[in-house]
Amino acid sequence: MKRRGMLATMLGSVAGLAFLTLGLVTGLWTLVTARFLVPNVTNEPAMKVKIGLVGDFPPGIVDSRFTERYGVWVVNGIYRGRQQIYALRTTCTHLGCITLWQENERKFKCPCHGSGFRVDGVNIEGPAPRPLERCAIRIADDGQLEIDRSRVFRQELGQWEDPACFVI
Repeated sequence: MKRRGMLATMLGSVAGLAFLTLGLVTGLWTLVTARFLVPNVTNEPAMKVKIGLVGDFPPGIVDSRFTERYGVWVVNGIYRGRQQIYALRTTCTHLGCITLWQENERKFKCPCHGSGFRVDGVNIEGPAPRPLERCAIRIADDGQLEIDRSRVFRQELGQWEDPACFVI
């Protein structure tokens, strides 16, 4: 190989390498920009969810099957002398921690700051300023209980008297 041929090969390969690098950087930049422009999608559960038949919830039971996925406790309990099935949100009304059901004490307890709630959701101890919130619940056309998590009812506003937040 002559001197000029070797010099042309070296410069050609350096230039080729430079163009290859430039192409790769441009391609990566385009991919990153395209990914930035695509919205992030969350896979949140539906706001309305069917949870089963009324008979699946015997009296005096706090059902925790729906706490992880939907954030509600389904309770078949007594409120103001009436047997009701209602869905309590698991979120503590103090600072939004997730409450836990204490079966041996028959109450909901916030592990963060010590708030306690009776089985009907009324606050009885700790810093929580108000009772747990209820979600809308109804018997759907197919006979199943349907919870609508987009509709929330607050006891201190007198909304627990609304028949949309319990099933008899």
